[in-house]
Amino acid sequence: MDQVRILVVEDEVIVARTIANQLTQLGYMVTGKASSGEVAIAKALETKPQLVLMDIILKGNMDGIAAAASIRDQLDIPVIFLTAYGDDQTLQRAKLTQPFGYVVKPFTAKDLKIAVEIGLLKHQLEQDLRESRDKLATLLNSMSDAVIATNEQAEVTFMNPAAELITGWQQADAQGKDISIVFNIVDEITETELENPVVKVLREQKVIYLGEFTSLITKNGQKVPIGDSASPIMRRSDTIDGVVVVFWDLSQRRQTEFLERALNQERELNNLKSLFISTVSHDFRNPLTVIQTAVELLEIQGDTITPAKKSTYLQRIKGAVESMKQLMEDVLFMGKSDVGKLECDPHLVNLDKLFREFIEEFSLISHDRNEIIFTCKSQFTDALIDEKLLHYIFLNLLSNAVKYSPPNQNIQVNLTCDVTENIVKLEIQDQGIGIPEVDQRRLFESFYRASNVHSIQGTGLGLVIVKRCVETLQGEISFSSEVGVGTTFTVMFPLNYSVGHHPPQA
Repeated sequence: MDQVRILVVEDEVIVARTIANQLTQLGYMVTGKASSGEVAIAKALETKPQLVLMDIILKGNMDGIAAAASIRDQLDIPVIFLTAYGDDQTLQRAKLTQPFGYVVKPFTAKDLKIAVEIGLLKHQLEQDLRESRDKLATLLNSMSDAVIATNEQAEVTFMNPAAELITGWQQADAQGKDISIVFNIVDEITETELENPVVKVLREQKVIYLGEFTSLITKNGQKVPIGDSASPIMRRSDTIDGVVVVFWDLSQRRQTEFLERALNQERELNNLKSLFISTVSHDFRNPLTVIQTAVELLEIQGDTITPAKKSTYLQRIKGAVESMKQLMEDVLFMGKSDVGKLECDPHLVNLDKLFREFIEEFSLISHDRNEIIFTCKSQFTDALIDEKLLHYIFLNLLSNAVKYSPPNQNIQVNLTCDVTENIVKLEIQDQGIGIPEVDQRRLFESFYRASNVHSIQGTGLGLVIVKRCVETLQGEISFSSEVGVGTTFTVMFPLNYSVGHHPPQA
């Protein structure tokens, strides 16, 4: 191991020689001796010792304290004071130079060795700590993530360049300011101010993560979407010494997400348009073909046609016209609902009477293909509701129940009006083919049809419009189904009693 090089600064020649001999006997190398502050600085610059033993009172214009300060500033060499002066005033002056030891004369060789070794160790630890701090500062300053550190009073103590760039604050201006001024965050959607994560960490003493849609208000008032976390800086006694906040700018990612959503919506809209055109064109073409064929047969057969065949052809034309009329109504309904133009014009109606009329109307259209059993489970059935929307909901659900049920199977319709809960509950239950489980999640999507109904005529619009009508009535629609057993649709919406009209009290 190389010998430690030491410079001795002492204006008493005999004392200087004694100290030098002691150091040599202890295994150290004396690089030189100086008797004044000016000479001490010159020899330190020349010989680059690893330690300086400095007397405080020296000959000349510069005392040991001034010389020690100059050596420490220029060369970063540790200084140990060896002096006969131990008064408080001298001690306080000496402390200003941050010495690595202070030994009062007279002292033994053992005292000298202890002072030298402790001084060297302290200087090495200080160098290691400084290097660690420099490395940490370099790392933090080169990070793309923004970093702000605070003390336990939530005052800013450090900002890296990334934090300066995002916040608009320079570290020199932010130093010592309350974190809420520099790191001011709001809810991105509501724009309400959020609790600062530093304050929360100091209170809860744990790592805090900000939720989604958090924005930082910069120094110049701009709003920047950010993601971040805040962590406590702990002392060994398990008390918080401060908080470090790490955050990053999400503007580019938000813009990318926005563009992706817009692109996906555009694609979905284009697909929907294509599907809409192809579906509607197909469903218009079918009844038009029926009408064209029936008319041609009527023309060809002329006066020779029998009354029975003529009636059949006319019935086909009538059915095709009705099919086209219903399709047009569906398309118009979809257009209105897509632009939020579904109107709700409530009037006071008796639901029991109204649903019986709806069933009678439907039975004429369906020619009593299935028996519809209607059960009203309530005495009071008056409601304030839009009759047109209710008509569409009921007839579509009833039509589906009949369409997907074998002939002569019963369709059960149940009506319940709960005046206590102010709720109307309508159930339409069939014993038809049911809906496969794989299709149930997408049943209310536009143009979507279950995998087991493609052989049955339909556009895939009915249930979509039904759902939107129910929502316009501030209600909810649900269903339960099992393949081969049947399906039950349940619609619930508020009774909405009109002003001055109240249900009977129980």
